[in-house]
Amino acid sequence: MKVLIADDHGLYRAGLGLLLKDRMGVSEVIETGTLDEALDLLAHHQGIKLALFDLSMPGMGGPESLAAVKATYPDAYVGVISASEDRANVLKCVSTGLSGYIPKSLSDDEIAKALELMLSGYIFVPPFMIASTPVPSAAPAEAPRPAPVSQLETLTPRQRDVLGYILQGRSNKEIARKLDIAEGTVKIHLAALFGHFGAHNRTELATRAQLMQNGQAVPLGREE
Repeated sequence: MKVLIADDHGLYRAGLGLLLKDRMGVSEVIETGTLDEALDLLAHHQGIKLALFDLSMPGMGGPESLAAVKATYPDAYVGVISASEDRANVLKCVSTGLSGYIPKSLSDDEIAKALELMLSGYIFVPPFMIASTPVPSAAPAEAPRPAPVSQLETLTPRQRDVLGYILQGRSNKEIARKLDIAEGTVKIHLAALFGHFGAHNRTELATRAQLMQNGQAVPLGREE
């Protein structure tokens, strides 16, 4: 059984990989630290049974990105393993058809049991989702707000490439050939871009990106 771990914390990836091999008999663990690399690996490695993603790693556009991964690779179990215990993220992951949401705060035994459930076709929901929510005694102090960051500046290099070709009017098949990636991988990047810009179709995405690019002079994609 092959398992993909996509997490930008190398030590955590290594530890989880050991657990998968020693406790669950996984034959091969494939590791990466970005969403772009994870998508490339899924396209080039056949037979990945389980793919685990951290929601905060570079390139991740939230549960919506993983819904597109699941739709492209329906035979793989896709789940989240994250330090975040945000209930909204858990609900989004479950509603998009993922196999589970595993908090990193769980013990090794609990993580192993959660993975076994997911591989058996069940959906794992963390225990805190059914625990009562404590009422804070006082409102927390408001944290200072960071300076706004352009939506274009937060794109990964591969997302910029795909968006650049979208602005040129290229089809998914043409983009896949230009970037030497699977057409399914292009669809996943496109889904992430839709979510990133709040667009519902390619025309709306191109329009919003073009307006933003003209206003901020941020280069996109590859010129041809």
